[in-house]
Amino acid sequence: MFKRTCSLGLLLVIVLYVVKLIAVGFMNMELKQFQPVATIFLLDTSASNKNLQHQQEQTILKVCKRLDSEDHAIIYVVTEDAYNIYNGKPNKLVAMKKAMETRGTYNTKSWGTAYGVALYKAVGDALRFKEEGYRPVIVFLGDMENEGDIKKQINWNTLPKNIKNTLKYIPDFTLAFLYAHPQKLDEIRQTLLPVLKEKQLIMASEENVDAAVRKILETVGR
Repeated sequence: MFKRTCSLGLLLVIVLYVVKLIAVGFMNMELKQFQPVATIFLLDTSASNKNLQHQQEQTILKVCKRLDSEDHAIIYVVTEDAYNIYNGKPNKLVAMKKAMETRGTYNTKSWGTAYGVALYKAVGDALRFKEEGYRPVIVFLGDMENEGDIKKQINWNTLPKNIKNTLKYIPDFTLAFLYAHPQKLDEIRQTLLPVLKEKQLIMASEENVDAAVRKILETVGR
C-alpha cells in the first residue's frame, strides 16, 4: 500500500511539473500577429515569352493555393502595355485561371514588354496595401528582356534609387524575378543587392522555380 501511494505521489509530482513547464512556455511564447499578404503578379505575355507562359500561369496558381483566404492577389499582363486582369482573393482559382486564359492570351498585334509600366502600377498597389496592413510582394514572371517602347521599360540605372525610396514606406518590400535567363538574373542581382537584402530579392531561372516559390511563401509566412 505504501509503495503504491509513493508511486502515485511521484506520478502526481511529474504531472504537475509538466503542466508548469507548459504554462511557462505559453507565458513566454511570443504570439506572432497574423499579417495578410498582397501578392502582385506581373505575367509576361509577349512573343519572346510565349513558350513559358503556361508554366508561369501554373506557378501563379501554385503560389495562390498556399496563400490564406485573408490574403489578396493581383495579376497584371505585360506586353506592349501592362493592365490588370485579376484583383481579388487568391483562393478563387477558377476565376483566376479564366482571367489568364481569356485576357492573358498572346496578341499578335501587340509587341513589346512594358515592364516599367507594370512595375510602376505594382508599386502603387504595394503602397496602398501596406497602408491597409498587408505585406506586399511583387512577382515578375518573364524573361525580363526589354522590347518595344523604351519609355515603357524599366530604367535599371534609376531603379535602385526608386527601390530605396520605396523601402522607406515598405521596409519588408519583396521582389521576385522568375523564369529569366541566369545571365539576366545576375545583372538584376548586381543592380538591386546594394539596396535590397538577400531575403527580399528572390530570383530563379526556369529550372529552379519550385525552390523560389517555397522561398516566397516562407518569406511571407505561408
